[in-house]
Amino acid sequence: MRGWTHAATDSGASGLLELARQAPSPNHDPRPAGASVDLLVIHNISLPPGEFGGPWIEQLFHNRLEPGAHPYFAAIAEIRVSAHLLIRRDGELVQFVDLTERAWHAGRSCFDGREACNDFSIGIELEGADEVPFTDAQYAVLAAATREIMVRFPAITPARIAGHSDIAPGRKTDPGPAFDWARYRRMLAG
Repeated sequence: MRGWTHAATDSGASGLLELARQAPSPNHDPRPAGASVDLLVIHNISLPPGEFGGPWIEQLFHNRLEPGAHPYFAAIAEIRVSAHLLIRRDGELVQFVDLTERAWHAGRSCFDGREACNDFSIGIELEGADEVPFTDAQYAVLAAATREIMVRFPAITPARIAGHSDIAPGRKTDPGPAFDWARYRRMLAG
């Protein structure tokens, strides 16, 4: 893997990852004044549910999902969501939102007694589903991206990495039981 660009976010530098394909989403806004980024949230997404590949995730994050393209899309085509990063099944890394901005990935959420996790978190989507194992390429890219994020945002420690299900229990289930937390944490430590 090529090296990552280390940009100090506290000096106003860009929060873009060099190895990511940039696909800017309009679904973001500035973080609240004084917000400290200190949480990383792991998600999964597949559109339609359980199907991989295709343009649908990017279309959703760009507000261009065609409601008639699949029966499932009619219910979600009008929502406005995004994540900072998406890791495809083949390991492609796509960045939708600058890490210094607030992406709209967590919804109603709470971590460590603080609500509105979008204000202080970075969201990474893995193309996948709760019950489908993630790929070796995804784990490799996730670990590399996480290490870079932890360099840029030192308040994000291993204890401050959570699943969507951890910050929105009862409402969200991702990244799901197929996500191997032990493997991911070993990769971060190594």
